[in-house]
Amino acid sequence: MKPPELIALADYMAGEFENKAQAIADPAWYVYLRLWQKPVPLFQEDSITLFAEQANALYLDKPYRPRLMRMQVREAGKLQVQYYIPKDIAAVRGSGANSARLQQFTPDDFELLPGCLLVVTWQQLGSNSYHFKAAIPPDAKCCFTYQGNTQQVNLGFEATPEEFLSYDKGIDTNTGAAKWGAIMGAYRFQKN
Repeated sequence: MKPPELIALADYMAGEFENKAQAIADPAWYVYLRLWQKPVPLFQEDSITLFAEQANALYLDKPYRPRLMRMQVREAGKLQVQYYIPKDIAAVRGSGANSARLQQFTPDDFELLPGCLLVVTWQQLGSNSYHFKAAIPPDAKCCFTYQGNTQQVNLGFEATPEEFLSYDKGIDTNTGAAKWGAIMGAYRFQKN
């Protein structure tokens, strides 16, 4: 049986989101994005897994950053989110907007990203309401290879019933500076 905190986290994170208000208010720093985070029938024995990808709202037919987020209970009732990357990005591209394709995924379609594990903390706001916050431990590095290049990403988010905040940033592996993403603060997504 999955604990109520895990079920609430998955519920808050699942759906279609956009940051339209933020992009209109501050277009110099925030691209208007559509974010899909949809449940997939993988690793169901001990976790809840979402497929995520996003697209510039002007180019919804060109989604990018496909990934799996496997949410599960760690030791002592703590929560974690483990990221996976598709082995063939072209084969899964566009699946966020296509629920039928999500049902066809197998564990063999993805590979584990060992350093891309977030620890989730939460605060209970009411009887069935939470504020979740997830971050990579300070000593970890989330890296993966894409098109022959090593990429580093600093991952993190907050989730409430009303909002999903993404702190994801691409990191320059030489300088350690952020080069894309939530450089000026979180992307603030509202569920559609």
